[in-house]
Amino acid sequence: MLDVAGLRAQIPSLRSGIAHFDGPGGTQTPYAVADAIAATLTGPLSNRGTTGASERNAEESVASFRTAYGGFLGVAPEGVVHGRSATALTYDLSRAIAATWRPGDEIVVSRLDHDANVRPWIQAADRAGVAVRWLDFDPQTSELLWESVESAINERTRLVAITGASNLIGTRPPVRAVADAAHAVGALVWVDAVHLAAHRLLDLGALGADALVCSPYKFLGPHCGVLGADPALLERLHPDKLLPSTDAVPERFELGTLPYEILAGATAAVEVLAGLAAPAPAAAQETRRERLARAWVAVEEHEGRLLALLEGGLAELGERVVVHSRAALRTPTLLLTLPGRRTWDAWQFLAARGIQAPAGSFYAHETFARLGLADSHGLRVGLAPYTDESDVERLLAGLRDFLAGA
Repeated sequence: MLDVAGLRAQIPSLRSGIAHFDGPGGTQTPYAVADAIAATLTGPLSNRGTTGASERNAEESVASFRTAYGGFLGVAPEGVVHGRSATALTYDLSRAIAATWRPGDEIVVSRLDHDANVRPWIQAADRAGVAVRWLDFDPQTSELLWESVESAINERTRLVAITGASNLIGTRPPVRAVADAAHAVGALVWVDAVHLAAHRLLDLGALGADALVCSPYKFLGPHCGVLGADPALLERLHPDKLLPSTDAVPERFELGTLPYEILAGATAAVEVLAGLAAPAPAAAQETRRERLARAWVAVEEHEGRLLALLEGGLAELGERVVVHSRAALRTPTLLLTLPGRRTWDAWQFLAARGIQAPAGSFYAHETFARLGLADSHGLRVGLAPYTDESDVERLLAGLRDFLAGA
């Protein structure tokens, strides 16, 4: 079982009394993460090396980060790359990957994706003279349309970019099946796992991906991005870099001096997550990956129970609320519209009551347009491990009052 009260006690911002449903945009931060950042930043700290304590501290922050995210993502530490954001990492790697494309090649992107996994690839394809095909979804069911997979992927496909879970409606498409179809024709598979990583333990191999990106600030960490990839893929790619900088993998993709304090905070977030489940028998024998696996089982049970409570309450509101998150397999993230009412107004109404559930399209440009909502906004409600029943009850009460015109 997840100790929700214990987790909430670790997060100082929750003392504000705000009920946070904005986790898909970024979660609240535990003391341990802030402490790790402060301890590293206040040093002693120098550029990486082995001569003195300050150099070794920097070196240790990098090594610990790679080990932590290797375990978190199911990749070798040599396949872990730090980036300013998942968007920045995708832009950087898209340029390196696009250098291998030739006229006549094609790539595939998805209408379920955040634009960070769409626009970088389309722009790279335009520069390379490469055609773009689309994976589509059914707006009535929120499910990926498999016929679009079959029509889009062919012998000319060089890359398929797909989300692990939609940041707007929560849909978790069958990534492994898509990856198998892509690999059957020799294409690479790039997964935007930013939203999925906040709710499920990732495994690069199990997903069938060649590379994936995530953002620690979506799961209790600081603002940065992380790339997890097969080191062999990284060895084949040659990004632009400074001549004196190392050409070793993964460092060749990390331009400039790393933010050691952010790495330390991101590592601490993984450790907080690994500690969310109660200790198992013979816990001293568990690896961090094993502790993470147990923790995510507890998180999934907790979020699933709250999602059922939330959906039941929304159903009682009848036709006054439309829920666009309908896939059979999805994260606990709901997109709502309110016929005859502006969700922007609902956001402001709820915020005045200490309930943070923002309205917008949340950079899911293609998804929003496919739902036919391009000229309006949606209210996004996302659950996090620290969400509790009282938060859900406050949200439902706030929506009832807004719809009643209170």
